[in-house]
Amino acid sequence: MKKLGFVLVGITALLAAVSLFWTPYAPNIASPDLLAGSSAEHLLGTDRFGRDIASRLMVGARITLFVGVIAVGIAALVGVPLGVVAGMRRNSILDSLIMRGSDLLLAFPALLLAIIAGAVWGPSTISALIAIGIAGIPSFARVARSGTLQVVTQDFIASARVSKVSAPTIAVRHILPNIAPLIIVQSSVYFALAILAEAGLSYLGLGTTPPTASWGRMLQDSQSLLASHPMQAFWPGLAIAATVLGFNLLGDALRDILDPRLKGGQR
Repeated sequence: MKKLGFVLVGITALLAAVSLFWTPYAPNIASPDLLAGSSAEHLLGTDRFGRDIASRLMVGARITLFVGVIAVGIAALVGVPLGVVAGMRRNSILDSLIMRGSDLLLAFPALLLAIIAGAVWGPSTISALIAIGIAGIPSFARVARSGTLQVVTQDFIASARVSKVSAPTIAVRHILPNIAPLIIVQSSVYFALAILAEAGLSYLGLGTTPPTASWGRMLQDSQSLLASHPMQAFWPGLAIAATVLGFNLLGDALRDILDPRLKGGQR
């Protein structure tokens, strides 16, 4: 079952990569063929503006992965160093400041941050991914701190400290390699959350703006057509569900493969 995660994520990545240089039709060009059903000409039909749904799903995959990669990157690049520092300085004032700051940030979900970013810079893909990235910092900080607390109790860390190895060197050479599996698993899990968040923000008009294709925006456009043309919502909904499921299953598989408790600590 967990192999399905690799398959679903691979399909999404393949569609996104192919959309960079080819789509069946121009995704933003309208045509007279409005709300057409599936056919040889339009595999998944067209929307209310006559745009090819398959082409827009492919471009939406690209937007989704772009937001996921950047949002996870922001969360990890900020959260992991903070978590490592907090773990290495356990029970210190710095540790308390970092963790209480994370608790404070948890009070600002991605939606609220996106509203603030939209008010400052206007709704866009960039403001959405920044909001999603900032909202993920506490989770990465907590995971990194938890992993660091386990590593710093090891004998090779004590040996490095006795040898007067600097704290930054210990963090880079010993702690980060050992907590990397935890960070990789957390990244895959948060990737799925970022996809859902981006779709939700686009659905509410706080993310990717038209005419750029976005799965969440496609759902919003199809809302008024649920009774008469339910397939308009089915395809983007299926894309979101399949991709989120894929990354969740991928996270489970990576956890089984990379769980440091199943291996000896790295030296």
